[in-house]
Amino acid sequence: MQEYYLGLDLGGTKILTGLADKNGKILARSRKDTEAKLGEEKIIANMVASIEEVLAKKNLQAEDIIALGIGSPGPLDAKKGIIIENSNLPWKNVPIVEKIEAAVGIKTLLKNDANAAALGEKWFGAGKEVDNMVYITISTGVGGGAIIKQELFSGVNDNACEIGHTVVDPDGPLCGCGNHGCLESFASGTAIARMAQEAAAEGKSKKMLDLADNIVEDVDAAICAQAAYQGDQTAKAIFAEAAFYLGIGLANLVNIFNTEMIILGGGVMKSADLFLDKAIATMRDNALPGPLEIVELREAELGSDIGLMGAIAVAMEDRLIKNG
Repeated sequence: MQEYYLGLDLGGTKILTGLADKNGKILARSRKDTEAKLGEEKIIANMVASIEEVLAKKNLQAEDIIALGIGSPGPLDAKKGIIIENSNLPWKNVPIVEKIEAAVGIKTLLKNDANAAALGEKWFGAGKEVDNMVYITISTGVGGGAIIKQELFSGVNDNACEIGHTVVDPDGPLCGCGNHGCLESFASGTAIARMAQEAAAEGKSKKMLDLADNIVEDVDAAICAQAAYQGDQTAKAIFAEAAFYLGIGLANLVNIFNTEMIILGGGVMKSADLFLDKAIATMRDNALPGPLEIVELREAELGSDIGLMGAIAVAMEDRLIKNG
């Protein structure tokens, strides 16, 4: 009998849903706007509509689906199926698993989106050949997940592996979490944009201002990268600073987890040739020889599908571990 699984990647602007077979091959997809401004019930209605659309494309019913996995930004309680808060969605303490199960009649599982992405890369991406790995996403923020002996390490209450909030400089800039000097405040797309805007406002980079039509607030990480590729020394220095702190963060991961592999993904990795070599060199200068000798760094393989494949991996996790 054919086995079917569903994955749903819940974002602040879009909902991606996919139907997969037992090998993780996507058979049908749906994309819908989240419409977050319209409130909790509308978001859930859009999630349900996305699920129903995918089922209809293959003439399937709820009873044909073994499980549905949801990947969502946190904080959340995966065991209770509750999204505690979401900066992109207007809700708190939403029992999303209970609501979706009641609406569609499919067993539903919830994971933090970065943890889900780690599962996706483990089972369907760059980590297929290893039992122990860390995934780190460098995007608007910095997050990640650790896979130990083929299983996601979630911590006591699903807050493990908050890589972006490891402190790499206690005297560093204020982070969105309230602490100072978190990795996210140096190496994320948001941090690069902040440093680039500060430099542009101080007149240190005419190139970045030109690319942003002289609007300082429009200078972002992509414009900083574009300026760096065009030889702007200030932009290059910003990426060099981000690279240094990313390297410190990577060294910490090497020393703490002692995994065979660290996988790097996220939107900022599109500009990896501006910073990755320096980050790796900094990692090598600061990591212990034993774990450093073993670890391999790779770029994520799932690309724009990583959120969806991560959610599918959440649905399939028990089966994947069993068949390891």
